[in-house]
Amino acid sequence: MGAMRRTAPIALFDSGVGGLSVLRHIRAQLPHESVVYVADQAHVPYGPRPMAEIVQLSRAITRFLLSQQAKIVVIPCNTASAAALHDLRKQFPQMKFVGMEPAVKPAAQQTQSGKVGVLATMQTLSSERYASLMHRFAGHVNVLDNPCVGLVDLIEAGAVNEPDTKHLLQSCLQPMLAAGVDTVVLGCTHYPFVSPLIAEIVGTAVTIIDPAPAVARQTVRVLTQMQLLAPPDAVPTVRMVTTGEAKRFSRQLKQLIGYEGAVETAVWQNGNLNSLPNSSIIP
Repeated sequence: MGAMRRTAPIALFDSGVGGLSVLRHIRAQLPHESVVYVADQAHVPYGPRPMAEIVQLSRAITRFLLSQQAKIVVIPCNTASAAALHDLRKQFPQMKFVGMEPAVKPAAQQTQSGKVGVLATMQTLSSERYASLMHRFAGHVNVLDNPCVGLVDLIEAGAVNEPDTKHLLQSCLQPMLAAGVDTVVLGCTHYPFVSPLIAEIVGTAVTIIDPAPAVARQTVRVLTQMQLLAPPDAVPTVRMVTTGEAKRFSRQLKQLIGYEGAVETAVWQNGNLNSLPNSSIIP
């Protein structure tokens, strides 16, 4: 791989802003890397969508990211990983993928009470990937899961510290707390943005596990193995792309990760994702 390839971007995609919780860890661990992030906000949330649709969307976004010369594709979305990761690895054997999965294994290892809570979307909880995790790692513990329907929508709306959000979280978490859960897994990348609210509800005796740092570490490992880490003198670029409304995405970026740079728009056309020329907006 030549120098050109080493400075190629790390690509990430999610249905919306959730993957930004992973992006911030990747940027902290790999400050010299260029990144391109696609938020498919035309289809957010992915959670209630059929698996076949998520697979088609994920394939199209991956084709788009290949056209942007990505050197690795990180999928900081539990729903898309559960539905499409296996398919994407078959469809695009030339590309390395890093996916997500709910942190059931570390939770099962850490719990003292033998009771673990998992917050994740319906699509993730009903996936074969999740069933396999449960079978392999959680046979000896009692797992209580909850799709917390509506939480992704509230986070996308910017309501990360609102009474409605806290009320919804209380209704999802109280049954877990009543059952004696001492560990809660954030099985959706949107959820770390409300972890302060979750911590407020569950208290200090409950451990909250966010898999985002582990995904960033895995990205470092894969790029190191491939000898594709950007050189220390590389000048990184950050591209933020949405299939939704750019001004709204710009506000979300500022609120959630303090990003105030340009935002681009991509459009869905006949099942393909295409850049919209001259669509950059600078807030």
